[in-house]
Amino acid sequence: MNYFLKANKNLLTYSLIILIFIPIFGINFFISFLGNILLLLFLITLLLVILVFVGFNSYKSKISTCNSCGAISLGLSENCMNCGANLENISKNNQSDNKPSESTIEVEAEEVK
Repeated sequence: MNYFLKANKNLLTYSLIILIFIPIFGINFFISFLGNILLLLFLITLLLVILVFVGFNSYKSKISTCNSCGAISLGLSENCMNCGANLENISKNNQSDNKPSESTIEVEAEEVK
């Protein structure tokens, strides 16, 4: 009997805890406790997915492409590492202040006979 108690000390401890807490707190406590743990695990994974998405978009916004040679830069320098062109002018040219009518294509509908 003494060997059984030594070998199953954890089982005996958890059994006593369950037998003491179930009459005091009830089964609803354990069900809500397990539900809260599962909800917490779900919310942590959701938070990690959101952080990865925000980090990826932040990384993507720093990437610029040189119009002269087509090299990709992370925006850490002002000049292209491949050809030496100024990347700040390129990014300003990409965000030009053109009127919307100049950048859209107008299409006229014609009736087919």
